Amino acid sequence: MSLQTSYPFVLPRGYVDAAGTLHKEGRMRLATARDELEPLRDPTVSGPDDPRLTVLVLARVVEKLGTVELISSHEIEGLFAIDLAFLQDFYGVINFGNQEEYEQLLRAQSEGPPLLGQSRSAPAAPPVIVQPQEPAQSQEFAPEPEPAQPQGYPQAGQSNGAVAYGSYGDPSSFGEPAERTSPRRGAIEEIPRGK
Repeated sequence: MSLQTSYPFVLPRGYVDAAGTLHKEGRMRLATARDELEPLRDPTVSGPDDPRLTVLVLARVVEKLGTVELISSHEIEGLFAIDLAFLQDFYGVINFGNQEEYEQLLRAQSEGPPLLGQSRSAPAAPPVIVQPQEPAQSQEFAPEPEPAQPQGYPQAGQSNGAVAYGSYGDPSSFGEPAERTSPRRGAIEEIPRGK
């Protein structure tokens, strides 16, 4: 079983060196008791509440900052205030926090709004999902639509009791009597006249 003793970080704004190069990515190792005690012996530190103590401790535990390999109090003092505050929080989480707090800190940093003067890259457009389509049928082979049947009309070969019609597929034949099929109307009866 191995113990992770060094953690990567990304500064919110970044360290700008004397040449104007921006350094944002770095690594910080876990602090030892010596890392917290030695700076107290520094004659420039007045006590545990002296802000310079933080600078000296961070200079000892920050292993790398961009391409800067040797970190001194000069580089820590040159950080922007927001980067110094982030490193203080990062120091507290990796030394005294748990995994959940560590992930929460990184998530808050990545989901936070862009800082003044920074632009966030536009979010990637959602992927376009193309649905496969049925191949278009050729007009030549497309089936012809069925003609709509008129509502309420008798079907071919049926009788409405008065007139039998031929096929209704041919509208021109509509209304033309084929032959009388009703026996009631097949014969004209003579009405007896009064005597």
